[in-house]
Amino acid sequence: MSNPSYSISLIAGILSARSYIVNDQAIITKLVIDSRSVIDPEESLFFALDGKRDGHEYLNHAYTNGITNFVISNRNYADRFPDANILLVADVLTALQALARYNREHHKLKTIAITGSNGKTIVKEWLYQLLAADFNIVRSPKSFNSQIGVPLSVWEIEENHTLGIFEAGISRAGEMDSLAKIIQPNIGVLTNIGEAHAEGFSSTKEKLLEKLKLFKNTELFIYCPEYTEELSLDQLPGKLKFSWSFKQKADLQILFIEPIDGRNYIRAIFKGEEIECLIPFSDKASLENGVICWATLLALGYSPQQTDSLLEKLTLVSMRLELKNGINQCSVIDDSYSADISSLAIALDFLNLQNQHPKKTLILSDLYETGKSDEDLYAEISALLKQKNVNRLIGVGSHISAAANLFDMETSFFESTTAFIESFPSLHFSNETILVKGARRFEFARISKLITQKIHDTVLEIDLNALAGNLQFYRNKIQHGVKVMAMVKAFSYGSGSFEIANLLQYHKVDYLAVAYTDEGVALRKGGISMPIMVMSPEPSAFDAIVKHKLEPEIYNLDILKEFIGFLNENVEGYPVHLKIETGMHRLGFEESELSDLLEQLNGTKKIKVVSVFSHLVGSDDPMHDEFTAYQLARFTAVADKIRNGVGYSFIKHISNTSGISRHPEAQLDMVRLGIGLYGFDGGLAHNKGLQTVAVLKTTVTQVKPIKPNETVGYSRRGALPNGGMIATVKIGYADGYNRKFGNGVGKMLINGQLVSTVGVICMDMCMLNVTGLDVKTGDEVIVFNGELTIAELAKQIDTIPYEILTNVSQRVKRVYFYE
Repeated sequence: MSNPSYSISLIAGILSARSYIVNDQAIITKLVIDSRSVIDPEESLFFALDGKRDGHEYLNHAYTNGITNFVISNRNYADRFPDANILLVADVLTALQALARYNREHHKLKTIAITGSNGKTIVKEWLYQLLAADFNIVRSPKSFNSQIGVPLSVWEIEENHTLGIFEAGISRAGEMDSLAKIIQPNIGVLTNIGEAHAEGFSSTKEKLLEKLKLFKNTELFIYCPEYTEELSLDQLPGKLKFSWSFKQKADLQILFIEPIDGRNYIRAIFKGEEIECLIPFSDKASLENGVICWATLLALGYSPQQTDSLLEKLTLVSMRLELKNGINQCSVIDDSYSADISSLAIALDFLNLQNQHPKKTLILSDLYETGKSDEDLYAEISALLKQKNVNRLIGVGSHISAAANLFDMETSFFESTTAFIESFPSLHFSNETILVKGARRFEFARISKLITQKIHDTVLEIDLNALAGNLQFYRNKIQHGVKVMAMVKAFSYGSGSFEIANLLQYHKVDYLAVAYTDEGVALRKGGISMPIMVMSPEPSAFDAIVKHKLEPEIYNLDILKEFIGFLNENVEGYPVHLKIETGMHRLGFEESELSDLLEQLNGTKKIKVVSVFSHLVGSDDPMHDEFTAYQLARFTAVADKIRNGVGYSFIKHISNTSGISRHPEAQLDMVRLGIGLYGFDGGLAHNKGLQTVAVLKTTVTQVKPIKPNETVGYSRRGALPNGGMIATVKIGYADGYNRKFGNGVGKMLINGQLVSTVGVICMDMCMLNVTGLDVKTGDEVIVFNGELTIAELAKQIDTIPYEILTNVSQRVKRVYFYE
């Protein structure tokens, strides 16, 4: 099996490009959209996509990384690289999609397309597990389902593939047409229709109709009628249709579901007879996803007996990388459930995103079912590791061990996971980032457990994909050329330090802002190199500010004079940020101080003003819109006076999170994005369009009965008048769960059920009323998530989401997920 292979001349013809070809012998096997993600530069074609960041700006970086084949749309870049092949097109994204569509059209395999609001990736991966024995399958890597992800997935189709399984996601009307032309599905699967991405559509019906465009020409359409009830049967796509339902008559009609030891036993009617299957998971989402897969197998002609046998063997699909604290000051990236070339490349990109340690280590198992010989496979992996700057490889398995001579770096090899564990005491891990990447059969979770610090049972999970999605949400709202300063003060609103900053640096925000100097120093020590503004610079910290190249906020004449006096005489143009008072009445220069301010600025060459800013006080509330307009006018007038006074330009910024969403006129040169990154915006109704970033969870320590009139907790404040059951859980006020949540005010989720607190909140634990519920020791308890939101908790104790999030104690371990 080989990668898709096209000559540069053929691609030029496919794209109808105006070509500047200097090497017509160039062969393209890989498509690249990110100059940091290059595996085989000689055979890579870089697409300079134009989004909020112009891809043309990264041509030089891609060229430095060895790429000499480019698709561009800006004629001004055509002559920059005289030894490179340049394809000039009208629209680069359209060209990427056209090339993928050509590759699809020249392979006659059948394809299954999956769309819906939720469950697309899990259904895709489970169908892969179920059908892999009968087909040579190509599928979307991870959740590549966007306008860019779909063509990159379809490009992977090769001659030997007999089935493609691709997912497609859209966020607004008009996007599905292009994806349908690329995938050209024979079989369509609709998972469900829910609230996800609802902001891009006028109604649920419009969203449904847009998604169904994917299946316009399919031979077979698999669906649940509950999700299509707004449409008549003849409005549904597919020459043949196969329905499934929990509630009504369907081709696969579920009769009943019986939970058995963490699994679900299901009986259903199919072709007039009762059939059964066992789904090896108990949660609601897995149940629905499992039934979708059951319906798909039956629709494809598998017998009820075959489907039952296949479904009970389904295994957990972990699409998320976990970033955890490791032993000996290490960071551990846990991806111990799957291993293939595509997911390895994605995981290595995430490894490279981490800058907090000087050394990068990969623990990798044998890779199976790649269709390549061991020599070709591990030679490709060796080149990939070298390109990704991996310093150390630990290989586990007989195949990778036999290819040891192909790896030119620090290495060690073990025949099995057990052999690695037996040798663990002699291995040394210290101050490094370790990626654990293994095929499921190697049980690498055992290795991950060895090198990970023991995690307190109460954890705050941070979804880095959701945070990146929220960043893009706001970038879509700002005008072209407006910079973004991300606020990471207060431990990134309680969410982390370098873990968050690394992601923001990777996604190329322009500035970071911290409250105090020590926060900025910690980021520098964590490998963050981008500009960092310190909002409360104390004179005692000036030495650290200069040493670590931090940029102070200057808010009065005293601090300005002290900083100028601190700087050495040979220093010139040190960057500072001026804060202007426009109505917050907290910090900042008054307009009456401008003459003294300008005198100080013009009297020295030691500093240079890189930005002037102020702070909106009520940007989230329409009742303050008139005052917001006043603040903006006052600020721009003062900033203009400063610019005229110093004789040079600088960045002007006043807009905060709610300012971005409600006051586009206040964007100026830069916006400051804070709590919006974490999913909260007082200027958006119900935070519409934002994703939940943080989930706080704990576990049940003990369950015990309470008799009538017995009391619970300190001061005998808690009681169950009629008796009942209480569960003690591992979170208290020392973890950041406020004492005001006591005595029934606070609510948590156990097994999807909302339960109330009983008695006062203790330092390390609290008690919940679980009367009538099936709860046992070790059960997971949700303190807040996307369903029981931080905003809801804030209402319970009459505070704001900021306080709930920032109060989560540092002793609560943070675990970071990246898909």
